[in-house]
Amino acid sequence: MCGLPLIDDPNLLVGLEKADDAGVYKLSEELAIIQTIDFFTPIVDDPFIFGQIAAANALSDVYAMGGRPLTAMNVVCFPIKTMDISVLREVLEGGLEKMREAGVALVGGHTIEDDELKYGLSVTGIIHPQRLITRAGAKAGDKLILTKPLGTGIVNTALKGGLADEETVAKVTRYMVTLNNRASELMQEIGVNACTDVTGFGLLGHACEVAQNSEVGMRIYAASVPVFAEAVEFARMGLVPGGTHRNREFRSSMIEIAGELPDYMQDVLFDAQTSGGLLISVSAAKADLLLARLHEAGVVEACIIGEVMDQPRNRIIIE
Repeated sequence: MCGLPLIDDPNLLVGLEKADDAGVYKLSEELAIIQTIDFFTPIVDDPFIFGQIAAANALSDVYAMGGRPLTAMNVVCFPIKTMDISVLREVLEGGLEKMREAGVALVGGHTIEDDELKYGLSVTGIIHPQRLITRAGAKAGDKLILTKPLGTGIVNTALKGGLADEETVAKVTRYMVTLNNRASELMQEIGVNACTDVTGFGLLGHACEVAQNSEVGMRIYAASVPVFAEAVEFARMGLVPGGTHRNREFRSSMIEIAGELPDYMQDVLFDAQTSGGLLISVSAAKADLLLARLHEAGVVEACIIGEVMDQPRNRIIIE
């Protein structure tokens, strides 16, 4: 991280040495804590819903590692001179509702004055050290499952431009406020090899991280990836956020397009997500069972979108 010398600690199971969803520190042979933090500026107009989305997004890192979030602290930047304090109250109420749903205790937080509203959480969770799921365990032959549709970044960009209608915004918002807790519980019950949540680096960006950490390659079937139809239409119009362009530029050397894939669909696959789904690498023998259990539990958009390969390593082939 910026060339900083890292602190060596035998109990640090996951730190800064490899990109992962959260840090993990072993307290005993049977208990480890998971720590993460995430906050950002509003992506929807409703303060309460913004609070819900930001909280769900922050909690997702713990779920991606198979853990159970226990406590959280609010992280707030607020323009007190230009915005009514009632807005902040609504944001915090939205976040608190998601914490209640997740069974998480709010234990404090910190607020500073800033020119722009920002909100999120610092979260602490727990897991058994032997049950930890990281980005480093994907194995050749695994199937890849994605649990939420792509396109939230593109739709949010259209919203800012006044082009997304209320129905589209409501549909996308419903997924962003949905916790990844049930998918996390099921992957723990069935047993999977690797997982990450799909957020700011987009599906392909996070898939690249799993491929690098696991020293494998991947094949993704573009037609099988769940996508908001409205996001595809907006992408055709060029309504793509800057973060999506940066994702594509940064990871382009690892991506191989096999066949015809329009530029706008590449943008969708790289689209920077907010509170996206889980990308799960699971053995082929367990994939259908996990998918069926996810559907039974209401994670109805979950799909098998590809597979893990031994070669070429550190490459994502899109068909």
